[in-house]
Amino acid sequence: MKKSVILSLLFVTASFFAELYAIPAFARKYNMTCKTCHAPFPRLKEYGEEFAGNGFILKDKDAPRYFVETGDEELSLIRDLPLAMRLEGYITYNHEQSKASDVYAPHLFKILSGGSLGGNVSYYLYYILEEGMSGKLEDAYIFFNEVFGTGLDVSVGQFQVCDPIAKRELRLSRDDYMMLKVKPGQSNINLAYDRGVMLSYSLPTETNLFLQVVNGSGIGAAAAFDNFDTDKHKNIFFMAAQDVAGLFTIGGNIYSGKEDLSASGLQTTSSITMAGGNLVTSLGPVDITALYEYRKDKNSFLNSLVTDIVTTGGMLEAIYLPNGDDSKWYAGGLFNLIESDDPGAKLKTVTGFGGYQVRRNVRLTCEYQYDMHHKYGTVATGFVAAF
Repeated sequence: MKKSVILSLLFVTASFFAELYAIPAFARKYNMTCKTCHAPFPRLKEYGEEFAGNGFILKDKDAPRYFVETGDEELSLIRDLPLAMRLEGYITYNHEQSKASDVYAPHLFKILSGGSLGGNVSYYLYYILEEGMSGKLEDAYIFFNEVFGTGLDVSVGQFQVCDPIAKRELRLSRDDYMMLKVKPGQSNINLAYDRGVMLSYSLPTETNLFLQVVNGSGIGAAAAFDNFDTDKHKNIFFMAAQDVAGLFTIGGNIYSGKEDLSASGLQTTSSITMAGGNLVTSLGPVDITALYEYRKDKNSFLNSLVTDIVTTGGMLEAIYLPNGDDSKWYAGGLFNLIESDDPGAKLKTVTGFGGYQVRRNVRLTCEYQYDMHHKYGTVATGFVAAF
């Protein structure tokens, strides 16, 4: 795609959205700017992480008339249901090696809701329509903050297993953190969406601990006997993350589980073991995130003599914000690598991306991804709007 065409597309998109003004649900509730929690949206700052960890409540700022006055101290009814929306669209060239341009809009539409239900109970969910397909719930959970005053937080429902490692839904790039999504062989298990229970606790040493018990079968429709879990097994994820003198945060995680697989009359029980680490730090105006995961699947191929599949990989991301929270533009790079005994799981890509905030809640994006295995590049330019 010629440079002049890309610039024209950016100009048309900017003209369309320059007059759009809207404030998402949490900003509306507290009458504050999006940059309080995001830089830029949807990427969370440390304050935004604390806000989410407190059950979407700012403990130092009251939200008057948030609940209806019913006269019953044990009843909390939200006066106006908090809703927000997110819309994304792109114009692409050579997507999936098509050698063609495409108006890939809307790529994604979300309806989000979340907030306090009173006391220490909160909720968060969103309904998503993506790539022209019918919609579904992805994140959808109830959150209990500081249960019985112990400092223990509990989430129950649908969430991403990898959230303590890296929050995929809050990334700035169109490209993804692919090692967190990989499913070698015929496995249905990865570190993305699942149903379960997550416990989190912070030690006085600023060590954050996470324990999850999940179905291990994703968030598909109910199977036999109206069960969401497709087998009898429950899988375990544990992670510890440590802040080191405010300079960087380092974490380590393990995942252990099993799944029953069946196809063409064949059945087997596969076991999965994962272990990895991640690092988050800043070098001046550059934020850096790195992660590595080792994964071993036993018996995840039903019709093969191959019994063990070892998969390793990770990602390295750097984001440059020239003026910190007040940056109107940003630039970044993302490197994804997956090596596996399953040839279909292998991946090696490098992506450069950037964006400009037309408003705090509207940004234009441009991205180039090069697939180093298949030797081709993809260009995408578009918009992300939240309101």
